[in-house]
This record gives sequence, structure tokens and C-alpha cells, in this order.
Amino acid sequence: MDLKNIEKFIGKQKVSFICSVDSENYPIVRAMLKPRKRVGLKEFYFSTNTSSVKVKQYLDNPKASIYFYHKGLIKYIGVMLKGKMEVLTDQETKNMLWKTGDTMFYKKGVTDPDYCVLKFTSTSGKYYCDLKTGNITIK
Repeated sequence: MDLKNIEKFIGKQKVSFICSVDSENYPIVRAMLKPRKRVGLKEFYFSTNTSSVKVKQYLDNPKASIYFYHKGLIKYIGVMLKGKMEVLTDQETKNMLWKTGDTMFYKKGVTDPDYCVLKFTSTSGKYYCDLKTGNITIK
């Protein structure tokens, strides 16, 4: 798969998996909705609760990975990117990702202190498609 096809593939997925590292250095995987914003394969933005365990884990250890996959009847595609996750609480970034329906999760609106943004910056990755694996170089 070339980078364009990988980007196109990620853009079609409705679910993503993010991985953090806990205090005992074990990887912890969670399903999330697709990123709210993406800049190529380099930057991915997710919204979440500031009070969540994953936020504390990322503040303690920013090493992270994200994973996207699709399983068809015959074909399986998986893309893993590794890098670092930042926890952003500045109002400009929160405004950028905010959607009207988010008040269901964040009662105080876009300024809710329990609303934050996770910014994942990838450094490299791997993919699996058509019984082949390959490396992804991030520029």
C-alpha cells in the first residue's frame, strides 16, 4: 500500500484504537471514534474527558500508538502508527474540535474543564494488506 492509499483507508474507518502505557508499563488499548481531525498521516486529533485514565497515562508517558482496521469477507487491512500523544487543553484547540452534539458528553460546553483534545503525532508505522506487511515512513 502506498501512503495515499493508507490515508484513504484511514479516512474511511469509523473506529480507531489508541494505545497508552500504564504505570506498570503495560500497553492499554481502547476503542475510540475516528479522529475528529487529521493532517495526513502525521497528526491525529481526538476528543476525550480530561478526567479519563488514559489522559493521566499520556501525561505520565506520552508514548502511544493508534490502529485502524477493516475486516471484509476475504480481505483484512490493518494500519498501525506509533508516536507520541499530547493532552491539549487550550481553548483554541478545544474550539477547533468541538461539535454541537458534544454537550451530551461535556455538560458545560466547549469550555468544560473535563473536555480536552488528544493530539497524536506519528513517527512511523506498519501496515498489513493482501497477506503482506510493510513499513510506513512518516515525513
